[in-house]
Amino acid sequence: MRKAYKTELLLDENQKQKVNQTIGTCRYVYNLYLSTAQDHYKNTGKHLSGYDFSKWLNNVHLKQTDEWIKNVSSKAVKQSIMNGDKAFKNFFKGLAKFPRFKKKKNQDVKAYFPKNNSTDLTVERHRIKVPTIGWVRLKEFGYIPTDAAITSCTISQKAGRYFISALCEIEKVHKTYVPEQDGIGIDLGVGAFAVCSDNVQFLNINKTQYVIKLEKSLKRQQRKLSRSYEQNKNRKRGEFCAKNRQKQLLVVQKLHARLANIRHEHIRYVVSMLVKTKPAYLTIEDLNVKGMMKNRHLSKAVAQQSFFSFRELLRNKCGEHGIELRLVDRWYPSSKLCSTCGFKKTSLSLSERRIFVCDSCGTVLDRDLNASLNLKFAKEYTTITK
Repeated sequence: MRKAYKTELLLDENQKQKVNQTIGTCRYVYNLYLSTAQDHYKNTGKHLSGYDFSKWLNNVHLKQTDEWIKNVSSKAVKQSIMNGDKAFKNFFKGLAKFPRFKKKKNQDVKAYFPKNNSTDLTVERHRIKVPTIGWVRLKEFGYIPTDAAITSCTISQKAGRYFISALCEIEKVHKTYVPEQDGIGIDLGVGAFAVCSDNVQFLNINKTQYVIKLEKSLKRQQRKLSRSYEQNKNRKRGEFCAKNRQKQLLVVQKLHARLANIRHEHIRYVVSMLVKTKPAYLTIEDLNVKGMMKNRHLSKAVAQQSFFSFRELLRNKCGEHGIELRLVDRWYPSSKLCSTCGFKKTSLSLSERRIFVCDSCGTVLDRDLNASLNLKFAKEYTTITK
């Protein structure tokens, strides 16, 4: 079984320069492949494969221009080309949108390092040996297992911090799962992140004062960054120094990373608490997030909840522990059904957002709790445990 371990690196100045150079070269080669493949398709009507582009790059292009590409790992360059090839193939298959060029400020490029010989990717308690870079220190000691066989790693950079993701081959341990309680239905929402059928509620982290202050600070820093561009866009080259603008861009990136880490950690906490209860099964609803995003009043709140990330993390965690994860169809009327008598309301008014009142048996319940109970006892579902 393959498992990736991601942790932060502590690099010196020379190592930072080498990593930045590798990441920048991978971004340049990726963009060069996209532009070349587009021109090739317009002229011939055929797709330029990554292998053909790699041959042209090594035999023709590097001999004429861009010889500095050879200064970094050739395997990292080759992987960036194959990533572009995969992006085009996914577009032709209808699995993704048309591939776009990578931008330096987005920091979405990773440097790939495979294991070339037996001494590469050797792990000790506090460091790891990366090909072409050497020994690098780990910020978190003992996180990457020293006895695991590492096949490859990727190094990424985010908001001035460097991370490594090591792909390890480990033995899968089969454990017999014994549930300790009944199944749990989970109703996801915007007011509260999740309301469970056992009357446990997880708050919306985006409504806390700390996150609100961070978003307010981010708004100010983004405005300050925008002003720096507006003030200098009409000046000639060499009339101003861009160092202050780069510093301000780093401030904005750090705030974005901080908010993303808070939201991701909250999702991991919710998933961990759900699994620790050891239920017989978990039931969630297949939400139409794309349709919910079309509502301009709710689109930002829905995007901040990261429902898809929660579903994937929960699916992986349930697969590790052997818990059955059920997915109910999005058209299942969980909010309109009475969890006591099964009576279905024809419509729900805006005044019934918080409290559900059954017109048949008179049951009064919290609307989200009622929906979670209906999800728990749903008989038509799909098992999506990984």
